[in-house]
Amino acid sequence: MIDEIGRRRSIRQYAAEPVSERALEEILRAAMQAPSARNRQPWEFVVVTDRETLARVPDHHPRSSMVPGAGAAILVCGDLTLQEEPGYLAQDCAAAVQNMLLQAVAENLGAVWLGVYPNPERIDGMRRLFNLPAHILPVAMVSIGVPAEEKEIEERFVPSKVHRDTW
Repeated sequence: MIDEIGRRRSIRQYAAEPVSERALEEILRAAMQAPSARNRQPWEFVVVTDRETLARVPDHHPRSSMVPGAGAAILVCGDLTLQEEPGYLAQDCAAAVQNMLLQAVAENLGAVWLGVYPNPERIDGMRRLFNLPAHILPVAMVSIGVPAEEKEIEERFVPSKVHRDTW
């Protein structure tokens, strides 16, 4: 598992190839295996493969210039009606995103996490672009594709960031 985790890198350049429906389903299956507060599983997903829609994403998210070249993107949202305590919905969706990124590695795909929440302009933009109901909060977008770049595995373990029993 640590090898898969190490291979997970933010990939922003994609080959002009589609992402298979099978791979997308596996990525969504992985997302839905994430833990969630009180097992509420508040996530909802908008899968985007339409080229015109992918091309419009950067109009609503300033850091998403790679999305039009991706084979797909998935908007990860949370259902506010399932949030029992404020703040946990974003954590639940973040856990789903991490699972998605790791499954993309297992599918030999590249992916990058694009934060939406808590930025009000991005939230409003995604709501408009994808016609989201008021009770659905866009939390993040994951662009996915066949990688057209390769990145080195980085050792990121920093022992000085680990504290035992107390600070």
